[in-house]
Amino acid sequence: MGALPIIEIKNVNFRYERENVLENINLSIPKGAFLGLVGPNGSGKSTLLKLILGLLKLKEGEISLFGEDLAKFKKWDQIGFVSQKASSFNTGFPATVYEVVASGLTKKVGLFRFLGKKEKMAVMEAIEAVGMESFIHRNIGELSGGQQQRIFIARAIVCQPEVLILDEPTVGVDVQHVQSFYEMLDFLNKKLGITLVLVTHDIGIITEKVSHVACLNKHLHFHGNMEQFSALNEEDFSRLYGHGIQVVEHNHEGAGTRND
Repeated sequence: MGALPIIEIKNVNFRYERENVLENINLSIPKGAFLGLVGPNGSGKSTLLKLILGLLKLKEGEISLFGEDLAKFKKWDQIGFVSQKASSFNTGFPATVYEVVASGLTKKVGLFRFLGKKEKMAVMEAIEAVGMESFIHRNIGELSGGQQQRIFIARAIVCQPEVLILDEPTVGVDVQHVQSFYEMLDFLNKKLGITLVLVTHDIGIITEKVSHVACLNKHLHFHGNMEQFSALNEEDFSRLYGHGIQVVEHNHEGAGTRND
């Protein structure tokens, strides 16, 4: 791919007890990429993310982050993560948008330290980057699911990470707002230079935004750029996945069907 890999995965296998979940995964993600990691439910996408983030112990294969072996990697503020659980956030939690985003700085500045001018500016810039500056004093529980998700992304990027990993981020986002949500991610990638790894099963809309696609179903069946991915036909998908796969087209008004 040319650029220096930010995430490098070599010969990774993983199993839960006796069940193989990932087999011989080799994947290289270069700096500045917007990678869409797609696959059916149970294909191992979330497991792969947990391995990259060190949430599951790697037993077979190698993973390196920024050229450093995962076991030795310490600079976790370089990697932002937004999980699926963000969509089930407790709406009664008494915190403003500003406070939620500022909480993303806790590891960096300490739990009980006041934010300085630099940190306050970082909070504002993160909120502005996700287009939520007019909601800064609003209670997080008053926001819609899609708005909350934007705030969780702002919290994840407030430390200015080089990589942002998102696990099914449009769960809980209203259909009519999905397009603008992806446009926001496009802004983070192209304008702020954040490398994005997006896990989704919604193939139709990511084809408009991502630069690379990886198709996972226990094995990594495909990994390439959008030009290569667009050249695949229905027969290719059936061969890669073992069954047919429906690519749903989305229009800009958000009226297209999507699978949550």
